[in-house]
Amino acid sequence: MKYKGMATREIAFPIGGIGSGCISLAGYGRLVDWEIYNKPAKETENFYTHFAVKAECEGKIVDTRILQGDYLKSYMGPTIKGDYMGYGHGPTTYTMAAMPHFEDTEFDGEFPFATMSFKDRHFPGDVKLTAFNPFIPLNEDDSSIPAAFFEVEFTNYTGKVMTYTAAFSCKNPHKEKAMNKYTREGDISRIYMYSDELGEDEIGYSDMTIATDCPDLSYQEMWYRAGWKDDVITYWRQFNENSKFENRVYTDYSERGGDHSTLAPYVTLQPGETKKIRFILSWNVPNNYNYWTPYKVEKDGKEVDYTWKNYYAKLFKNSEASALYSFKNWDRLYGDTLRFKNEFFSQTLPGKIKDAIATAISVLKSPTVWRLEDGSLYGWEGCLEHVGACEGSCTHVWSYAYALCFLFPRLERSMRDLDYKYNYKPGGKMEFRMALPLGRPDYVPFHACVDGQMAGVFKTYRDWKICGDDEWLKKNWERVKGALAYAWDESNEEYWDRNKDGILEGRQHNTLDTELFSASSWLEGYYLLALKAASVMADYLGEHDQADEYRALYANGKKYLEENLFNGQYYYQKIDLGDYSLVEPFDDAAGVWNEEVNEIKYQIGEGSEIDQVGAQWHSDIIGLGDIFDKERVKSAVDFMYHHNFKQSMREHTNIWRIYCLNDEKGAVICDYPEGARKPAVPLAYAEETMHAFEYMLAAQLISAGFIDKGLEVIDGVRDRYDGTMRNPFNEMECGNHYSRNMCTFSYIPILSGFEFDMPHCMIGFKPMLSGYFKAIWSLDCGWGNVECNDGEITVNIISGALKLDELRVPFDNAVKVVVDGVELPSDSYRVEGRSVFFNNKTEITKNVKVYGA
Repeated sequence: MKYKGMATREIAFPIGGIGSGCISLAGYGRLVDWEIYNKPAKETENFYTHFAVKAECEGKIVDTRILQGDYLKSYMGPTIKGDYMGYGHGPTTYTMAAMPHFEDTEFDGEFPFATMSFKDRHFPGDVKLTAFNPFIPLNEDDSSIPAAFFEVEFTNYTGKVMTYTAAFSCKNPHKEKAMNKYTREGDISRIYMYSDELGEDEIGYSDMTIATDCPDLSYQEMWYRAGWKDDVITYWRQFNENSKFENRVYTDYSERGGDHSTLAPYVTLQPGETKKIRFILSWNVPNNYNYWTPYKVEKDGKEVDYTWKNYYAKLFKNSEASALYSFKNWDRLYGDTLRFKNEFFSQTLPGKIKDAIATAISVLKSPTVWRLEDGSLYGWEGCLEHVGACEGSCTHVWSYAYALCFLFPRLERSMRDLDYKYNYKPGGKMEFRMALPLGRPDYVPFHACVDGQMAGVFKTYRDWKICGDDEWLKKNWERVKGALAYAWDESNEEYWDRNKDGILEGRQHNTLDTELFSASSWLEGYYLLALKAASVMADYLGEHDQADEYRALYANGKKYLEENLFNGQYYYQKIDLGDYSLVEPFDDAAGVWNEEVNEIKYQIGEGSEIDQVGAQWHSDIIGLGDIFDKERVKSAVDFMYHHNFKQSMREHTNIWRIYCLNDEKGAVICDYPEGARKPAVPLAYAEETMHAFEYMLAAQLISAGFIDKGLEVIDGVRDRYDGTMRNPFNEMECGNHYSRNMCTFSYIPILSGFEFDMPHCMIGFKPMLSGYFKAIWSLDCGWGNVECNDGEITVNIISGALKLDELRVPFDNAVKVVVDGVELPSDSYRVEGRSVFFNNKTEITKNVKVYGA
């Protein structure tokens, strides 16, 4: 997506590793949101950190300017605290908005790459800035490097030989005992910024490095030290007056905190020539701790915070080490990341779908996720300005996030492992938020969460199908069974299914932060899907009696759902809102009872709730078939399109969070159509437009064959994120970089008809879109793309390999099979309908092509 003018105003593109924090590239070219210190930090800057460029011809400086475009935020200044800065003082001087910069810029954001183009009538050449961090499917460690990668590209369109300099200046962020040190190793020059104030194991210890591998450069380890603005004045004067910087070093600590440093590599270009200069900005903030609900331990007779190491600190000793690794492997890291980007954006999916998916997977490069000391992934729900939003890899929120399980399946399985190790309680109750540090004994339990707990069961099924690792399934199986059986266990204080009939009752806490008190298609569907997934896993493991029990519960629950929870148009919640006995057994009865109208609060009732057939969405992706009646699902999702999805919000009443307004289009959480009884205090968030639920509705419309309607819902969300009022690379819901929005990745398996069953060595494709079709696929064993066209299918492998017993293709009666360029003899496989069965397990390292009659 390309953005110009006011459409760049709200852009902040996150650049960082998975679980390492990030720095963002603003739409006008500044590095903002320095979120590298183990917590969010919106609207932060690192003083005068910036890129600047210079053009010289025949020994004379032609032009110098900051590598930024026009500042488009409020000219009144930001609403921050500080003497002589903030609102009423204009943009802060650190933005360098009033320095010479480029008048014409364009921001091209195709995650994981952001590229900015700069032009100015005074600057003799075109300049581009590309920023990225490695994003390589199945390679989670190289995708977790704590660094931002930059390329500054110059094109000499003049008729003369030109020398161009790209100066990268960065401030040592430490306030006390800060020092900068320049080192060169081969062509790799770097300035290491550190502090002697803290020990390497202390909270707050950090270091930072800027580096380049351009062989020709000048540099300053430290800017001129003096009061007021003398440092930046001197820097800018020297950059404008001299071809090269002279180094400056102070041996003592500055009283004003860390010094700025500059690396200034340069290249000489013939007319028409293009060259690039590469930079790394790397960081190391190794010691993490629980800052929101502190956990103390005794050390040396003192009570101190318990700490653990970020995983990247196990890979790299410090920021110098990560910078050196990045440069020594730059070509591979860049190439593999570019391959993913090119493959992703060459898919024949509609543009807004690719846009929605790419935005969502950028969450993995934001402060929303951490990697714990052993490499396991931990996720917040999202991020507030300066603290994580809603801790603990929340099971009900993360159950919607489909990017991680396909792109980085080992990280996804690490979340299951932690969940069943630390959140499982006697009787099968699961905490739905992971407490840190892991295993802390003082965690105060809350209600079990029915949607999150049931999702854990079918996510285990999904992750096992993606990896095919029977031992992994066996390791967690007893606790998976226990978590499911908690529904009817006598210790279940929520009374979900105390009479064990497959029908949810009791108090059902859920992702809308309230409790339902009677059966709804939404949560009952999750229960049924968990039962169905468990029955398949039990059968596979030889526990056939257990599987039969799950199937019986499923059948009875499904019968009840179809007979009682469908009103002829959509699914709903069957409840007598005036029945106090439903809430009386529970300790929070008074809080959920509306005494004024004698009614239970926060219920769906006869409303059209956007997640009413959400279990079917999950089932369509993971391959468990129909949970709801197929025709009724079509009716329900079409009804939601016509009622939940609003063509304009101008006449819509919303007292909840505002994610959609005025003439914007959006789908609300719960709609009460004409004739439906709306509770006096209905379901929480009923009038909101939470993006992930909107995206899920779009996916369900697409699955039901209403592709154009689904695309319209997607457009409704993405049109709000056009850069003018909202950041295109930060979709909200209870904060920034919200994890649930990674549900958009589900569009790829849905539209490609992707089937996977690696325990049985089977994959398959049946695209929903006609004509030539191309999409990516990814499993634990490898990733690649699939191409389908007019009776042909090619499954290409980009990394890894496939071992197949069965390949399902989009047509019947295949007549020719080619594996890695070699046509297979017809007696080496058999064809049954859409399936090609190989006589012997066939390993594919490049591609497999199948041709129809």
